Amino acid sequence: MRLRRLISAVPFTVLALTLAPGITASKDYQRVVPLLNSGKTVLDQPLSYPTDGSAKIQSVIVTMLPGEETGPHTHPYPTYGYILEGELTVSYPQGVQKVYKKGEAVLEAVNTVHDGKNTGNVPVRILVVFMGLEGQPNTFLEKKD
Repeated sequence: MRLRRLISAVPFTVLALTLAPGITASKDYQRVVPLLNSGKTVLDQPLSYPTDGSAKIQSVIVTMLPGEETGPHTHPYPTYGYILEGELTVSYPQGVQKVYKKGEAVLEAVNTVHDGKNTGNVPVRILVVFMGLEGQPNTFLEKKD
């Protein structure tokens, strides 16, 4: 419940931001740039928050070299990704592939095996935000046969 209250307060906090006295914004300045606004994952799964423990949010920046792969894995809880640099191709079941490029955001599939690969010519950098539970892993690597 605390996580929901925190998330619902974010838009109001952002709207309350003001410029410092004496500073003016240029005409093309956009204070708030929407990245993602969704209640569903990339595979149209409804978003739901964990309710069986203490909520924990963890953020990391993942860097992958050209050709590097994550390996097949799953996320048991909602996971948000934002491509800071480069290009990432993610393969999902039934042959579904999605390509994410710099400036794109994604709410990753939950409990669905997927594999990401840097298909570009430069390192890909991804801001990843895990919305999980205290003491629980946010990623499970799949065992290879």
